[in-house]
Amino acid sequence: GGEKVNSVEALYDKYFHDVYLYLKSLTRSDDLAEELTQETFFRAMKSLDKFEGKSSIKTWLFRIARNLFINHIKKQKRFSDDELPIDIPDVKSDFVEKISDNSEAVSIHKILHNLEEPYKEVFSLRVFSELSFKQIADIFGKTESWARVTFHRGKLKISEKLEEKYE
Repeated sequence: GGEKVNSVEALYDKYFHDVYLYLKSLTRSDDLAEELTQETFFRAMKSLDKFEGKSSIKTWLFRIARNLFINHIKKQKRFSDDELPIDIPDVKSDFVEKISDNSEAVSIHKILHNLEEPYKEVFSLRVFSELSFKQIADIFGKTESWARVTFHRGKLKISEKLEEKYE
């Protein structure tokens, strides 16, 4: 009896705040928590079909978030494996793949090319120009939360199209 997932947007709307607060408590940084939260939903989205309902969706999302945080720390090389700042059992998540291989990157650029505005521009500004949400908001004369939501929706659209490609 796990939960059914209707849409990623519903998932995002329902759990974004929880995941963000959880990551904020781990990272003690707004920006990093924000970044890892977006990444958490992006990963969750790509692996939704592998969610088996053995745990609650929230627990599953938190596990993805936690793994991303651990990876981030390891990348920073601030801590060795045995001195991670939090006590975390090692959760191997086989469904977390990186968008590293070339064909995937090419697919994303193709999808992006056909993406409608404002998603295309917001996604590009964020990912390729590495602008903050505040800067993006200023460019469009909108709020920061508009920029966040628009970016995330753009990411969703790209992911959905990637999924279609593999069906």
